[in-house]
Amino acid sequence: MSLALPVRRLRTLSPVLPVVAVVALLALPVSPGGEGGAGPADALSALVVLFCAVRLLRQRRRPLSRTAALVLGLPVAGLALAAMGASSPGAGIGGLGRYLQVFVLVPAAVLLLIRDRSDFRLLAWSFVGLAGWQGAVGVHQYVTGTGASYQGEEIRAVGTFGAQDVMGMATVVSFGLVCAAGLALGRSSVRQRAIATACALGLLLPLALSFSRGAWIATAVTCSAQLALAGLRRAVKAGAVVVAAGVVLVGGFGVGTAMLQERIGSITQVADSPDQSVTDRYTMWAAAAGMWREQPLTGVGLKGFPEHRDAHASLALSAGSDTEGAGAGYRKQPLLSPHNMYLLVLGEQGLIGLLALAGSWLGLLVCALRGLLRAHQNRVPGLDCALVACGLLVWQLTDFLYADIGGPSTVLTAVVVGVAAWWALVGAEEAPGGEEPAGPAGRAQALGSGGREEALGR
Repeated sequence: MSLALPVRRLRTLSPVLPVVAVVALLALPVSPGGEGGAGPADALSALVVLFCAVRLLRQRRRPLSRTAALVLGLPVAGLALAAMGASSPGAGIGGLGRYLQVFVLVPAAVLLLIRDRSDFRLLAWSFVGLAGWQGAVGVHQYVTGTGASYQGEEIRAVGTFGAQDVMGMATVVSFGLVCAAGLALGRSSVRQRAIATACALGLLLPLALSFSRGAWIATAVTCSAQLALAGLRRAVKAGAVVVAAGVVLVGGFGVGTAMLQERIGSITQVADSPDQSVTDRYTMWAAAAGMWREQPLTGVGLKGFPEHRDAHASLALSAGSDTEGAGAGYRKQPLLSPHNMYLLVLGEQGLIGLLALAGSWLGLLVCALRGLLRAHQNRVPGLDCALVACGLLVWQLTDFLYADIGGPSTVLTAVVVGVAAWWALVGAEEAPGGEEPAGPAGRAQALGSGGREEALGR
């Protein structure tokens, strides 16, 4: 009898907990001077895929619907073709594995491991928790002058990711802010909305101190879209709160420093007097476009950008970006990607690869927005889940204009795609009565009725 109780409790544990553990592992510090390769979270994500496969075999059920298999499997054809065109078998296999991890395998596993909206919200709150931790570390770095170097001062907030991945903390904080905003704008309990609102406002400070222009732009676009999609009344209330928080941050805490104002102003300085980072970015964009013109259909092959960069880049490109601080010494970091996901795919995979990947993302976005519309019309519950899923997807697709995959935080992109895929392909298709019953017993009864298998298998 004593042994039966723990077994019963284990059976009621959510299968999404391994995915939460992947998110939690990104709270660990990255070793200074690391090369940005696969880390503990990437290794655990591979185990999550294996765990999902074993679980499917034990339950003997059809894993994905035809629509889900088509949308998530669409990039495979372009990736396989680009892998065959790589400069070496090692580069082809390595690049293929990375793309499959981020855009196919891990997203499919996340989709299959989320049982219901409670699991979805648990995963969303894990994003918020990770963002709060990384944001707190980043603010401490700014206050104490122990962050990454920025204009000669070690004040840039990078969290535990270090100076070699200055976008890591900005990405994590942005994801947490988007999740908190979606949870705050939904129709959940007053307590959850109040906590989510406080978290979203608190994450504005570390996001500002990251000095990441791409993250600022993507977050502004996404939160504006979330406000518009949530409805006019909620948009007005939330807008007033954001304005008040901005006044407090700038006026009360002195966040509006000269460096921050200069960084904001540099967003529009793309033609008159751009800084070297902007010049490098546009030079690499032009190089990626040149590679595409050379091989328009298939590109130069996976991981081919560094090898072909110098042949297509102008002399305006610098030797690399200077990184220093946050526990690491000075280092010249080479520029190995164009910092634009669409141009990276276009240059390395050609038009075929871009249409396959972008087609998959567009399919998810259309299905997610359709589900959000149904949630507004009360044909399905979970407006907060819809706003979180659509927000994460919009943020990622916007940020891809200024960034690409790479670094320890890349595994979060895979989880984000999986979260969006669950809402777009499963959660948004549930009937109005499909909200999980309260309590473990009711949830187990709902799962035993076969509704989950029907949602995935139709």
